[in-house]
Amino acid sequence: MITLTIPAMTIFGIFLIAMVMIGVVTHGETTTFEDFTVGGRRLTAPVAALSAGASDMSGWLFLGLPGAVYMTGIGAAWIAVGLIIGTYLNWRLVAPRLRTYTELAGNSVTLSSYLEERFEDRSRVLRALSAIVTVVFFTVYVASGLIAGGLLFNEIFGADLETGLTVFAVVIVVYTILGGFTALSITHSIQGTLMLLAAVALPAIALWQLGGFGSLHDAVTGTSPALLDPGAEASFADNAWTAGGPLGAVAMISLLAWGLGYFGQPHILSRFMSIRSTRDIPRARLLGVSWVVVVLTGASLIGLAGIAVLDQPLDNPETVFIELSTQLVNPWIAGILLVAVLAAIKSTVDSQLLVSATSLTEDFYRAFLNRRASDTSLLLIGRLSVVAVALVAYVIALSGGAVLDIVAYAWAGFGAAFGPVVVLSLFWPRMTAAGAKAGMVTGALTVFLWDDIDPLLGPLQTGVYEMVPGVLAATAAALIFGTYVGRPPARTWRGTMEHATATPRATGRTGYGTAAYGTPDYGTPEYGPSRGAPPSQDWWRS
Repeated sequence: MITLTIPAMTIFGIFLIAMVMIGVVTHGETTTFEDFTVGGRRLTAPVAALSAGASDMSGWLFLGLPGAVYMTGIGAAWIAVGLIIGTYLNWRLVAPRLRTYTELAGNSVTLSSYLEERFEDRSRVLRALSAIVTVVFFTVYVASGLIAGGLLFNEIFGADLETGLTVFAVVIVVYTILGGFTALSITHSIQGTLMLLAAVALPAIALWQLGGFGSLHDAVTGTSPALLDPGAEASFADNAWTAGGPLGAVAMISLLAWGLGYFGQPHILSRFMSIRSTRDIPRARLLGVSWVVVVLTGASLIGLAGIAVLDQPLDNPETVFIELSTQLVNPWIAGILLVAVLAAIKSTVDSQLLVSATSLTEDFYRAFLNRRASDTSLLLIGRLSVVAVALVAYVIALSGGAVLDIVAYAWAGFGAAFGPVVVLSLFWPRMTAAGAKAGMVTGALTVFLWDDIDPLLGPLQTGVYEMVPGVLAATAAALIFGTYVGRPPARTWRGTMEHATATPRATGRTGYGTAAYGTPDYGTPEYGPSRGAPPSQDWWRS
C-alpha cells in the first residue's frame, strides 16, 4: 500500500475540483443537443488532436501497457507499434471523409445515424444494431476505466475499491452532464498535456537516476535477456522473471492487430466528426500521431525502468507507474505524475459515457420513441442516459478484472463490428445496407464467440487475438452481402480531402434515396468542409 503525503492529496483534490468547474463554466455553452454531443462541429486542430489521443489511451496507457512490458519485456511494445500505425491511418484515411459525410448525412451526430443515412436503411435495423453494439461494448469499456480509477485510489489513498469507484464515477458524471462535449474537449486538452508530460518526465527521471540507457540495458538484461528481445516473451511468475520463449508469429500478429481497432472506435471517430473543417485535419494528424508516438514510447520505457529501478518485483505489475512515481520524486511531483494517470482514465471514460448516452438518446429515444423531440427533451434524456450507463458500468466494475484484458475485449468488439463497415462506407459508394448489417453482426459475434470457436479448430487452433478473425470475418461478410444482397444507395458518395459530394443517382424506382428521404439540402454549410472555421473565438477553438 502506498501512502502519499498531504501535498499529493492536495493536487488530486484541486484537479478533480477543476474538472467539475469546467463542467459548470461550459454548461451555458451547451444549449442544443448538437452542442452536447459534438460541440457544434467547432473543434480546432490542436484540441481535436489532443482530445482524440486522450480519449483513445485510457488508464491502459499508464497501467496496462507498462505492466505488460514489466511482465514480459519489450516484446509487448509491439502493441504500441500497431497503435501508432493505426492512429496514422485513421487520421489519414477515415477522418477527412467521415467529417464531410456525417455533415452531409443529415448532420449525423452518432455513428449509427450516419450509417443509417449513408445506406438509406428504411428498416432502421442497421441503426438499432449499431446502437446496441455501441452501448454494450462501451458499458464494458467504461467498467474497465472505473476499475482503473478504483485501483488508483486504492493504491494512493488506501481506499477500498468501492469507495474509489464511487468518487471517480461521481466526478466524471457531474462534469459530463453539465458541459457535454465542450467540457470534455477542454478537459481533454488539459489532460492530454498532462499525459504527455508524465510520459516524458517519469522515464527521464528514472534514466537519470540509473545513469542513462546503458545502465538501463545492463540492469534489465541482468534480470533476463529475454526482456530486451523484441522477438521474445519473458515469463513472470512467483515474483521472478525467467527466459520464457520466442514471441512467435501469432503473438506478433495479435499485438500489431490492436491498430486495426481504430477504424471502429466511436469515441475517437466522434472527434473526427467534430473538427471544424477538413482543412484542419492535416495539422491535427501531425499533432495527434506525434503525441501518440511520444506517450506510447514513454509508457513502454516506464515498464522497463520499473524492472531496473524497483528493489522488489511487484505483486501487481499494473502498478509499476505508481510505484516509480512515489519512489523517485517528492510528493508534489508525484502528485502531478499520478494526476496524469487519473487524466488518462477520465479522458476515455467520459468520452465513452457521452457517446453511449448520445446513442441511447439519438438512436433509441428519438429514432423509435419520439421523432419530434425538442432540443430540451433530448438534452434531458442525454444527461439521464449518462447517469444510466455509468450506473450499469459501476455494477460491472465491482466484480473487478484486469484492465488490459477488459480493454482488449471491448477494443476488439468495436474494431471488428464497426471498423470494416466504416472504412467500406467511405470508399465503396455502391455498398448496400445488407453488407453493412452482415459485416457488423459477423464482426461482433466473432469477437463474442472466438474463445469458444478457436478450441474447436483442433490442429488449426491459433490462440490469436479475437480482433484478427473478427475483422477478417466482418470484411468478408460485408464484401459478399454488400455486393450481392440488396440495392446500392440511390445517392452516390464520393469525396476527397477538401470536398465531397453526396448526390442523387438517377433511378426509375421508388424506395431508397430521394423518394424515401426527400431531397437533402447539400448547399454550402455555415462552416465545415467548404467554409472553414465558424465565427467562435473562444480560446479552445481559436
